[in-house]
Amino acid sequence: MTAAVERALAEAAAWTEPPGGRIDAPALLLGLLAESECRAALLLAEYGIDQRAVCQRWPELKRRTLPCEAQHSPPERGFSPEAAQPAKLSRSLEWSWALAAARLADCPQPVVFGTEHILLALAGAEHEVALWLREKGVDPDVLDAQIHQQYGCYLPAPSEADAEPLEMPDEEPPAQARAKEPAGGAREVGRFAPESPPAVLTDEGPTSNSAVLPMAVLRILDAAANRAREGLRVVEDYARFVLDDRHLTEQLKSLRHALTSTLGVVPLGHRLAARETQADVGTGLSTPSERLRIDAADVATANFARIQESLRSLEEFGKIVGPEVSARIEQLRYRAYTLQRAVEITRTSIARLERARLYVLIDGRATPEEFESLVRALVAAGVHAIQLRDKRLDDRQMLQRARSLREMTRGAGVLCVVNDRPDLAAATHADGVHVGQEELPVKEVRAIVGPDALIGVSAHSIEQARQAVLDGANYLGVGPTFPSTTKHFDQFPGLDLLRAVAAEIRLPAFAIGGIDRDNLAQVLSTGVARIAVSGAVCNAADPGAAVRDLLERLWHPRD
Repeated sequence: MTAAVERALAEAAAWTEPPGGRIDAPALLLGLLAESECRAALLLAEYGIDQRAVCQRWPELKRRTLPCEAQHSPPERGFSPEAAQPAKLSRSLEWSWALAAARLADCPQPVVFGTEHILLALAGAEHEVALWLREKGVDPDVLDAQIHQQYGCYLPAPSEADAEPLEMPDEEPPAQARAKEPAGGAREVGRFAPESPPAVLTDEGPTSNSAVLPMAVLRILDAAANRAREGLRVVEDYARFVLDDRHLTEQLKSLRHALTSTLGVVPLGHRLAARETQADVGTGLSTPSERLRIDAADVATANFARIQESLRSLEEFGKIVGPEVSARIEQLRYRAYTLQRAVEITRTSIARLERARLYVLIDGRATPEEFESLVRALVAAGVHAIQLRDKRLDDRQMLQRARSLREMTRGAGVLCVVNDRPDLAAATHADGVHVGQEELPVKEVRAIVGPDALIGVSAHSIEQARQAVLDGANYLGVGPTFPSTTKHFDQFPGLDLLRAVAAEIRLPAFAIGGIDRDNLAQVLSTGVARIAVSGAVCNAADPGAAVRDLLERLWHPRD
């Protein structure tokens, strides 16, 4: 086993109950995902499978602290020599492991089991994890073919007979005995020695040696793959160095790795043999616009277009290689569209909310006059954004308050936001709307408020924050940070969540929940520089003075 597999097994043990018990398939899947840079985790990311998805499918899973972790401060995850013990696998996992070993029996020996082999073991059996992975699109036969190519052997695409599900025997044989069985049978057909010409993956099985992909098609695949990967590297650098956004950088990196993995069915040697840059008629063709870029954002936009066009070309000519290749590239193209939106919204939202540091949430007050008096005081004090949030008023009263707020903030440089009511935000031409995790999704909200309105999303975990970025949110409300006098919360992710968001997400984020002048310094120390408050201002004897005091502390932090 590789060191990554050892670490994955150690992590899986932390998800196994009782302590020291046998590791089952869901725990092993979480162990693989914990190794975020390993081949298996990158492959799983292509299908939207992460730790959150697994825990949602198996909510009974709970992670505990291992003895070896308790000795470290801060805790260190994973395999450590002093805690090394042979992993105990469940019977179903032993059988899965043996099936994977049998699939690889004809590879050049020795085969060192890496994380991709463990993923093959998980996806190629008949337990609940295998069925779930296949429902998500993880095809063990495609993975098998890719692994064989890695060792210089080639497999045909799965035939109808080959695609029959594997059945568990009544009495499972020991893993060691099953692993020694010859692969034999139909799976031997179509495998070639490394020095033989490789087969082309098609629905009908391998083509004859004379029907290897035409050189012209190989040239197209090579050129389009190079353009797509180059474009991905450019936009990855933009997310990394211009936006300074770790989350988007990782997403783009994952897409680049997924493309490389998908194109692994076409041997690199064949692509290189077909490459002919000196005689390519396209190398001398260009337009003036290709030589001109206005700024870094323009570079990113041009390269996203390059990526998507290249992926479309790969998708179409990939159909000659096999339908499964074309289908996977199609999904990568859709991911590229989503990431372009996330990158562009992050860029524009940073610009639109550059000076927005103090966001005050208010209710409709007892009377319209009291509401207007409070809004005027906040606007005069220099607040940056005001959100109307009230669960007591009826729709007509809310509409009247929202219109009043819009009129008093218009032209004053203060953002007008309505909570949880995209219909009222649209009717009053508010600057934006804010929704929680239980309210309408961003997609439906955007359809109501249009392309220009700001959409804020509450995030109570780093996973929710990441998803909001991909969903198209313009800003985040992150918390709750401390207990609040205006809203009840069952749990408080606190300052740790603020640190996590600040470390990897550049989309504007407002810390929320019980923040006041006394604990503001703790909030700012996390790297989050924006706050949303309610009671600290609305319950103050002089709301305007409270706003001015918070603004002073935001712009000039104190210990």
